[in-house]
Amino acid sequence: MIPAENIRDWRGRPVVDPDEAKIGTLEAVYYDTLGDEPVFATVKVSGLLGRNTHLVFVPLAGAVVTPDHLKVAVARDLAREAPSIAPDGELAAHDEPAVFSHYGIEYRTGSRGERRLARR
Repeated sequence: MIPAENIRDWRGRPVVDPDEAKIGTLEAVYYDTLGDEPVFATVKVSGLLGRNTHLVFVPLAGAVVTPDHLKVAVARDLAREAPSIAPDGELAAHDEPAVFSHYGIEYRTGSRGERRLARR
């Protein structure tokens, strides 16, 4: 796992898949409220000609920081099809399960139903 104190320093840097195909640029880091670990990043992606810019959620499990980019363990196509939000948007509590489900990750709330993700 990437040390939490370092991952935020990579905002604005390229995010690539295992084959080093560019997914987009790192925008923000979302932490698991149950364990206070970074678990997802939002990656800024654009459509054709820079239109349709949005943020997709990409898991940080298995991610590696290199001198040039952040390499995540999921394929570019899977990441680009992930649940997304507007560049100035927020992830709604009721949309959290879809982010986990997209990547086949089990979703559980806290013991009192607390949100699972918090942006930092």
